Amino acid sequence: MTNLFSTILHFTTDKGNRRNLISLLRFFGVFVLISLTYSAIFQVLMKWEPDPSRHQYGWLTGFYWVLVTMSTLGYGDITFSTDVGRFFSLLVLLTGTTFMLVLLPFMFIQFFYVPWMSAHSASRAPRELPDEMRGHVILTGLGAVETFLIRMLKRSRIPYVVMVAGLEDALRLHDEGVSVILGEADDPAAYKNARVENAALVLATQRDTTNTNIAFTVREISPSVAIVATAAVPASVDILELAGCNQVLQLGELLGKSLARRVLGRDAKCHVIGEFGELLIAEAAAAGTPLVGRSLKEIKLAAHSNVNVIGVWDRGTFHLAGPDTILEKSSVLLLAGNRNDLMEYDELFCVYGADDAPVVIIGGGRVGRATAKALLDQGIEYRLIEKNPERIRDAQRYVNGDAAELEVLERAGIKECSSVVITTHDDDVNVYLTIYCRRLRPDVKILSRANLDRNVSTLYRAGADFVMSYSATGANLLFNLLKQVEFILLADGLDVFRVPVPESFVGRSLAESQFRQMTGCNVVAVEHEGKMEVNPNPNTPLPAEAELIVVGDTKAEERFFNVAK
Repeated sequence: MTNLFSTILHFTTDKGNRRNLISLLRFFGVFVLISLTYSAIFQVLMKWEPDPSRHQYGWLTGFYWVLVTMSTLGYGDITFSTDVGRFFSLLVLLTGTTFMLVLLPFMFIQFFYVPWMSAHSASRAPRELPDEMRGHVILTGLGAVETFLIRMLKRSRIPYVVMVAGLEDALRLHDEGVSVILGEADDPAAYKNARVENAALVLATQRDTTNTNIAFTVREISPSVAIVATAAVPASVDILELAGCNQVLQLGELLGKSLARRVLGRDAKCHVIGEFGELLIAEAAAAGTPLVGRSLKEIKLAAHSNVNVIGVWDRGTFHLAGPDTILEKSSVLLLAGNRNDLMEYDELFCVYGADDAPVVIIGGGRVGRATAKALLDQGIEYRLIEKNPERIRDAQRYVNGDAAELEVLERAGIKECSSVVITTHDDDVNVYLTIYCRRLRPDVKILSRANLDRNVSTLYRAGADFVMSYSATGANLLFNLLKQVEFILLADGLDVFRVPVPESFVGRSLAESQFRQMTGCNVVAVEHEGKMEVNPNPNTPLPAEAELIVVGDTKAEERFFNVAK
């Protein structure tokens, strides 16, 4: 009943539909007028019939004969015997065929059925959220970053809605299972319908000028809602903040910094990639150390350092650490501990694998330049390959040319470098260069940028040691702004996150609840009453109001949140 009422409302409020109805009514008016005219002529011609009994036919009989003849039913109970009457019968029959069998169906379909079905489809596109909606995220667009973010929001059961301007796009996304609301991103009424005053976050990821309009519009409606926008150029940051944004992110620069943090292979020391208070998450390359070819049981790392080996990352494949885990030359250890723990690890392995050769960066766009700046801030030299001479910033560190040419790569130092960072905005080019660099240097560490999530696995197969996705990096940063579940993106498809102890696990130990077997995740630490216990005892019951630091891939995270609900 509600759907019928909504369809009628959409049908009758549209100006085009109202014009169609008027046209259809006019058609029926013409049809009725012709039928009445023919009824009058019928009565006149019947008076000329030789049979006197037919002279008394009235209007009702005439109208009845006209409709029967026009509809081609032709019962034959009333007929003409004169030539004039029969000619008139043919005229009525031809008129009826034209009107009732051709024009009427066309007019009905064109002016009623099609608009009615369109109105029915339009009524399925939500235009307003319920009054009780609270704590939701309003997305003003749907790109690669937003798509990845939606997956994270669904996994954490955080409500969201995507604002879509076009009806067809809204219906398509609605049918695909995306929560949408029909409305323009610069329309104040659309944000009121989206209950922006009750939202947890409004995300603007369009062009800088469009984001400014969005922020200014939203801020006029709600002075308290959090607004986060992305900026393509640094000059837009201040303007967006003036428009009302609480935070402005430059995703290209942030991705570049993330890639710079992942540059491994220069030495055997651990490199911090994230932190939860005092707990640090770090990575260390096994290449060039006595760790290669040995299992964690043989290494007995715990006897020399308090650092916890969470797992092992090997060219796109992550394995939770176990006593029988064997380290290969391409293996990267994922470590957890406080700063002192990591320093103890560095003291054991700092003598191995020192390399001062510059890092080769391919691509001088925003991501490549941000990677170069972050490396320089760490005291690491680089050589950046850029084909466009207008992008050359530093003649000493930039190499002008096409990275697909061996001579250009050799000038950049491909034969001596410890790491190659591929940062172009074209995934096809990144795959090509990854294969090429891996062929030239089987032992070099290759980090690559992926613009589309579906190309991450392709880049790993091509030979990349680490792949950082633009969409995953951006979504992870945006998700952490909600401060409901804190995530650290280790690599695409692998996260460390902090969550409260699920009610179903309170009072039970990790061993008793079979936490690892049920979820596929590994508990790195337990934080309770301000104290962080790294590598917790699996037989100790988990206290209420404690928080877990958990590591797992995408599938393991989904299983965890399903178990924790």
